[in-house]
Amino acid sequence: MTKKALIIGSGIAGIAASIRLAIKGYHVEVFEANSYPGGKLSEIEIEGYRFDAGPSLFTLPEQVDELFRLADKRPEDYFVYKKLELTCQYFWEDGTSLKAYADLDRFAEEVQTKLGEPASSIRDSLRQSAFIYDSLAPLFMNRSLHKLDTWTNPQALKSYMKMGKLGIFSTMNEANRKQFSHPKLVQLFNRYATYNGSNPFETPATLNIIPHLEFNIGAFFPKKGMHDITQSLYKLSLELGVKYHFGHKVEKIWVENGEAKGIRVKGKDEFADLVVNNMDMVNAYKTILKEEKQPKLLLKQPKSSSALIFYWGIKRDFPELDLHNIFFSDNYSLEFEHIFKRGTIYDDPTIYVNITSTHKSDDAPAGCMNWFTMINVPNNQGQDWDKMIEEAKRNILHKLNRILRTDVESLIEVEEILDPRAIESKTSSAQGALYGNSSNNKFAAFLRHANYSSSIKNLYFCGGSVHPGGGIPLCLLSAKIMSEMIEE
Repeated sequence: MTKKALIIGSGIAGIAASIRLAIKGYHVEVFEANSYPGGKLSEIEIEGYRFDAGPSLFTLPEQVDELFRLADKRPEDYFVYKKLELTCQYFWEDGTSLKAYADLDRFAEEVQTKLGEPASSIRDSLRQSAFIYDSLAPLFMNRSLHKLDTWTNPQALKSYMKMGKLGIFSTMNEANRKQFSHPKLVQLFNRYATYNGSNPFETPATLNIIPHLEFNIGAFFPKKGMHDITQSLYKLSLELGVKYHFGHKVEKIWVENGEAKGIRVKGKDEFADLVVNNMDMVNAYKTILKEEKQPKLLLKQPKSSSALIFYWGIKRDFPELDLHNIFFSDNYSLEFEHIFKRGTIYDDPTIYVNITSTHKSDDAPAGCMNWFTMINVPNNQGQDWDKMIEEAKRNILHKLNRILRTDVESLIEVEEILDPRAIESKTSSAQGALYGNSSNNKFAAFLRHANYSSSIKNLYFCGGSVHPGGGIPLCLLSAKIMSEMIEE
C-alpha cells in the first residue's frame, strides 16, 4: 500500500522535499497558504518590469541539478543557468570601486591595483575559506547535527583535529582584520555575514566559509531568473505526481499518542503516514503545534536580520552597473549596531542593488532597468515601520545620487515595497527574520531545530529556519537530510 506524506508549505525546501519523497514512492500532497509556490523565491511583475522577489544570489547549482537526476531527468531540459564572470561590484563614497571577478587571479590583481592590498592576501583568504568548507561541509551541511553517528564518523573525527583553525573562537571581523591590511577589503569580506542575517562583529569566523561558494566554486544566474528555480522544480514535482493545494492554510498538526497523524485544513482532517513542516519553525510551534511540547530554548533564540526592499523600475540604463552591486556604508560597525542592538535603521546603510535586466533583457522595457534595491534592517519588534521606511528611502536615494552622480528618484517609474511586516505575513517568517535564528554566537549552529521532532514520531522539518540554515543551497540540503532520515 502506498504511503502518504503531507507537506506544510511550498517554499523551495518544501518543493524539494516533495520531489524526494515522491521518488521514494510516497503519495505526496503539499498545502500552501499562498496562491503560488516558492515562498520567498517568487517574482513580482509591475507594468513591464519583472523582479525576483526574494533570494538573488545563486550558488551550488548542483543541489538543484541533483533533484532532476534523482528523477532520471536531464537538468538542462528543465533549468538552464550560467556562471557569472563578475560576481559583484563594490562602490564607496570616496569614489573607490572594485570589481570582484570570478577569475581569482583577475580579482587579486584588481584588489592590488585599486587598494594596494597584496594579491596574496586574496589567495590566502580564499584558500582558508576552502579549508573551512572542506572540513565542515560534510559535517554541518550534509548531515544532521542531532544524530550520534554525525559526531562519531571518520569525517567528524578529522574535523575535531582542526578545530583551532576553523575560526570557531574568533569573530569574522577579527579574522578578516588579521587577513587584510586595507579596511575596505575587511568590510568586503565582513559582508558575507549578511548572507545568513548575522553580524560580522559577533558571528564566528567559521562563516568565512561563505566566500568559498562565491569565488572558488562560483556564482551563477538562471537564464530565466531566480524564480525559475521554483518554477522548474515545481514542474518536476507535478510530473512526479505531487498534488498541491494552494490557498489552504494549515490550522493544526494532528498528534495522537506522540505521533503525527495528519493535519487539519479548512476544518477538514487529512491523514497521512508522515508530516513534513516547511513553515517557519517558530511560527509553527506558536500556531499549528501550539498544543504540543515547545522547544523553549530554540524559540527564545535571537532572530536574524530582515530586509527592506524597494522594487524600482528605472527609466534609464546605467552601463556602470551589473547584476550584483553594493554601495557600502562608511561606518559598518555602527550600521550593525543599529540593526542588532538598537532595532533601527542606520542613516548611512549599505545598499544592495540587484539588476537582472543586465543579464535578462526582457525583465525591463528597452533602455530601462529593474532595480531590486535592498538594505539589511532589524527584524520586526513593533517599530514604527512607516516612519522608518520613509527615512530609509530618503537616505538610500541620497547615497545613490552621490555615488552615481544622478537623481535616482526622478527615474523611478514604478515602485513596490517589501518590509519585515510583509515578509512575515507573506512567508510566515517569525518577526520577518529572513534566516530564522541569528548566527551571532559560536553555538548558533547547534541552536537550530533538528530536521525531525524528538518528541513527535513521523514529524519532520525542512526549510531555512531549521538545520542547516537559510539560503537556497541550505534549504535544499535540509530537504535532503530530512528525506534521508525518513529512509533510515
